[in-house]
Amino acid sequence: MNTSGKHMFINGKIFTSNDSRPYADSMIIENGVVTWIGEQADIPKEYLPLPIAESCAAEPCAAEPCAAEQQVIEQYAAEQAGRLSEMRQADGSFAAEGTQITDLKGRRVIPGFVDAHMHPVMLADYRKKITIMPPKINSIEELIQAVRERRQLQGPGQWIEGWGYDEQGLAEKRSPNRYDLDAGCSDAPVSIVRTCAHIRCVNSMALKLAGIDRNTPDPPGGEIERDEQGEPTGILKENARNLIAPLLPKESKEQQVQNLLELGEVLTAQGITAICDMGSLDGSDNLPVYEAAAEKGFRQRAGVYYMWDFFWDDEHFSIPKEKLDRSQPVFVAGLKLIGDGSVSGRTAWMDKPYFDTEDEYGISVCSDDLIESAIDFCKKNQCQLSMHAMGGRAIARMVNRAAKEQPWTPDGIPYVRIEHITDPSEESIQKAAARGISFVTQPIFLYAEIASYLKNLGREWMQQCYPVKHLLDEGVCLGFSTDAPATFWADPSDPFPGLKMAVTRIAADGTDCGFGQAVGIQTAIKLYTRGAALAAGFPGIGMLAPGYRADFAVLDRDILEIPPEEIDKVKVQETWIGGECVYTRPSVKSK
Repeated sequence: MNTSGKHMFINGKIFTSNDSRPYADSMIIENGVVTWIGEQADIPKEYLPLPIAESCAAEPCAAEPCAAEQQVIEQYAAEQAGRLSEMRQADGSFAAEGTQITDLKGRRVIPGFVDAHMHPVMLADYRKKITIMPPKINSIEELIQAVRERRQLQGPGQWIEGWGYDEQGLAEKRSPNRYDLDAGCSDAPVSIVRTCAHIRCVNSMALKLAGIDRNTPDPPGGEIERDEQGEPTGILKENARNLIAPLLPKESKEQQVQNLLELGEVLTAQGITAICDMGSLDGSDNLPVYEAAAEKGFRQRAGVYYMWDFFWDDEHFSIPKEKLDRSQPVFVAGLKLIGDGSVSGRTAWMDKPYFDTEDEYGISVCSDDLIESAIDFCKKNQCQLSMHAMGGRAIARMVNRAAKEQPWTPDGIPYVRIEHITDPSEESIQKAAARGISFVTQPIFLYAEIASYLKNLGREWMQQCYPVKHLLDEGVCLGFSTDAPATFWADPSDPFPGLKMAVTRIAADGTDCGFGQAVGIQTAIKLYTRGAALAAGFPGIGMLAPGYRADFAVLDRDILEIPPEEIDKVKVQETWIGGECVYTRPSVKSK
């Protein structure tokens, strides 16, 4: 029989994220798709390689391999495994020769991670800017020095940009202001974005270029922070941060594509095989960047969302129907709204006041008109609506409005997804579960930003946040993600710290974050793979099962067996996308 194009993997520890068959040791891939998965002893004869088919020709036997056939399988696998390095092509694929067999040698395999909420174009760009995180920058004084050094490299007049600070991670325990940044550079504009990406700090020159002074009113859904004399401090919260956006330098499309290609290599090394781009902090259209990057070798399947704030008043804005086709490697998934801010920035819109305050509830960011126009557009185009909501009041507002609608997307795609879900009420949870509204949350937030959560919420309230186990118990469609780069973590797209947090509910500094909401490692992996794919509406990915894309990661240790506190130490040895090995860890020889 002709077995060209088949690839058999045996002798592995495969966790499938498929509840009907969660574990296997072997699988068959054809044309980038899993066609069979199960135990090696059960491999159907039609998938056996040519030497075995010939050995059975003279005397037909049972459907399952007999002992003699099994011996041939193992011998053939050993021979093929020894030849893989010779068979590897320049593009990383393998030449077809009968049925290829890879002996996984007992290694743990999981489906490829689906990061259902991140900002890859932003992250790819931010990696070129000043990163304001430990170990390099631990204080405002060190930030000032970093700004000075960048100014010396660039010369006067050119924008200096940085990202990632959390005031609780700085020695001074406060945000940098215009005067701090002026000390680093006064003859060029400076813009520093907080880790949550909801607050921007700028120097005096940037304020002047934007025309922001003591007489400038706060924009709707935003705040220009002012000192006791009424002068702007340079700290721009929520929609006020957008006053700077039109002035920032724009990278060429060619450079954006190159940045994204470089980031794609980072993502494959982390086992991330599909992503959602949730928009940028300006009116950029990221879709052409992904399409161009895909033509040049960007591997991840990508669903792109438009930040509706920047498009809703453009009467010419439209999304061609063919761009909404989710079977494509890159497609438009829908629109994104920002309903409130962040907990760490004290701008999430809460049901009760922040810790040690009486009247500080956060900021409601988007208008009713913005919400209604987004719903109308998504209904007409049958695309998904994503709503950012961290605080309980913002979550309730979004869920209540969405629950009034009948689902408008094709089957299998949640018509509305709510992002972050820090502190949902029981009513919001029940409505979401009943209406099929998906939630996408980020375990890395508590893990990495614990100092800010403790300061802003207090310990008791903090431990009730991100009730993952309860959401699952109530039947909510839930997925994990990172929101990279919008978190206080030097490697924000790394999925393993988030997995560790979900399983242990212990923050990076050892703080107990409420073990009652912890889940097992199998569940955590499912939420980062199958759960994320379902919440975002990705077809045919997220688990290893017949008919699903062969996207998976081979790990350097058994993540299901190691102590939970070691989960963040796990590394990806190999990443396979569509049945092709696209990454091999340099220190690991090809199997």
